[in-house]
Amino acid sequence: MQYTVIFDVQPDGGYHASCPALPGCHSEGDTLDEAIANIREAIAVYLESLQAHGEPFPIEDILIKPLTVTLTP
Repeated sequence: MQYTVIFDVQPDGGYHASCPALPGCHSEGDTLDEAIANIREAIAVYLESLQAHGEPFPIEDILIKPLTVTLTP
């Protein structure tokens, strides 16, 4: 399975990780590598729970595109 994960740098250090296709699936880590390992585990547990309850795995339908916004003075 492959899902998009967003990593946000935290003001006090470390990273917050979330998977938009899996509502409520979040994790964190002191380093990017730790955050990656933790969110992988969180995603696996999330999917295992869905599987145990006979629910389908979410299909990711996300489009990420940077946008330029111009402000007028």
